[in-house]
Amino acid sequence: MRKWGILLVGLLLVAGCSQAAPTAEESGEVLPVIAQEAGKVIAEASIVPARWSELRPPSGAGGLVVEVLVEEGDAVAEGDVLLRMDTTDAKLAVQRAEAGLAAAQARLAEVKGWPRPEEVAVTEARLEAAEAALAQAAAARDRLAAGESDSQIAAAQAELAAAMAEQRQLDRLHEQTMECFDFTLPDGSEHTICPALGRPEEQVRYALEAAEGRMGAAQSRLKAAQNQAEAGLRDARAGVSAAVAQQDALEAQLELQKAGNPEERIASAEANVDEAEIALAAAQATLERTEVRAPLDGTVAELNVKAGDTAAPGEVLIVLATLDQLRAQTKDLTELDVVDVAVGQPVLVTLDALPDMPLQGHVTRIDRQSVDYRGDVTYPIVVELDKVVPEVRWGMTALVEIEVE
Repeated sequence: MRKWGILLVGLLLVAGCSQAAPTAEESGEVLPVIAQEAGKVIAEASIVPARWSELRPPSGAGGLVVEVLVEEGDAVAEGDVLLRMDTTDAKLAVQRAEAGLAAAQARLAEVKGWPRPEEVAVTEARLEAAEAALAQAAAARDRLAAGESDSQIAAAQAELAAAMAEQRQLDRLHEQTMECFDFTLPDGSEHTICPALGRPEEQVRYALEAAEGRMGAAQSRLKAAQNQAEAGLRDARAGVSAAVAQQDALEAQLELQKAGNPEERIASAEANVDEAEIALAAAQATLERTEVRAPLDGTVAELNVKAGDTAAPGEVLIVLATLDQLRAQTKDLTELDVVDVAVGQPVLVTLDALPDMPLQGHVTRIDRQSVDYRGDVTYPIVVELDKVVPEVRWGMTALVEIEVE
């Protein structure tokens, strides 16, 4: 029987002779296997790999496993592809992100390029028409104000002709703003863009509606002029006011167009492009993460899936470990004994399964944080084995004897 077993039995016998407290058997408590001889600390341990990793579905999302490239016991290198997940949803996400980026880039180009020369030309033409309408309305008002009632009808007819000319011109311009063009995105999808739809089309449409309104007003003024000169004069004055307002509005619009879009609007469009680029990068990264790769050189210790399985989020698919680099890790080194242990001290490791094959090693790490083991405060330590024999397996239990001063 091992020394630690003899020592444990001795401790239990001493406890049984005392009436101060119940024995471990009486209380039901399982005492940790921990003892100390002269110059030695003895503790229970288990064999663990130097490194291991539990591999789960990429991004924690789960999904269909379409290909498994390894089997249990296979040796793999860091970066090797171990299995692949279904990529259908990830590819669709990339396509959506590409389309979003293309739309954001088109919007940025539109904002930076506004106004286009043709939009400025439309506003200048409308301004010229408004100036002409204002001059005509002012002339008609002046003639009526001077009492030239005989020429009142002729002036109203001229005003109507001008309004009709403006309406025809704006109607042609409005037809131009409704033109659309087709283009193809990088993913091959067809899209249609209508450059002048939106604000330019609205401006022309509003102007056209205004011109039609003025044309109707001119018709009313002509009819009124045939009845009475005074009514014609009032209409002429109203026409001048409307023409002045129209001219002022168009001058302000032209000034705004020549100044271009404000910096904050351009910055907002640029930010949208940046966000779309980030979304595309994220989608591409997700697509790349449909492959589970080895994070270290090691051996496939456990394989829990096969092709065609649906992996649940967070499920452990593969356990990868350095089975050729095994260590002993204590479970029950108490706070009273850890103070006598230091890194580098020699250690004798005896496996329960291989009692006649003791292994030599040395302390390589002492945890700074305690753990609760069977109600005791213990400190795990790691013992590097000087030599690992093929018979040693992950999870085997052992006894470590640490030489201390």
